[in-house]
Amino acid sequence: MKPDPQEGIDNLIFGEIQLLLAEKRTALSTLRAGIAVFALPLSVLSVLVATSKHYQPTHVLQFLVPLLLLNLGLVVLGCYLIWHSILRVRHYDHTIKALKLKHSAIAEFLD
Repeated sequence: MKPDPQEGIDNLIFGEIQLLLAEKRTALSTLRAGIAVFALPLSVLSVLVATSKHYQPTHVLQFLVPLLLLNLGLVVLGCYLIWHSILRVRHYDHTIKALKLKHSAIAEFLD
């Protein structure tokens, strides 16, 4: 007995949607990492502000400038990761929505 050709198409579509959902999970993991990278410089700066009465910024300028540049780099990296992952999640959502509209028989399984 041969399998129904419609079952093969449904399995192919389900496989494609599973792949898209896996890619979406990866993008969400990137979003989580971007938020963590973005939060690190903020916590470092809050520690610097909290302990600022124990040092003179002009005396530790050689340490403060590279630290602030590193923090700026981490903020930029965190913003990039967050922005890129949000765009990817939206792309995957639109692709899944297009597949649901194209194959209405499987739309009930994807809500």
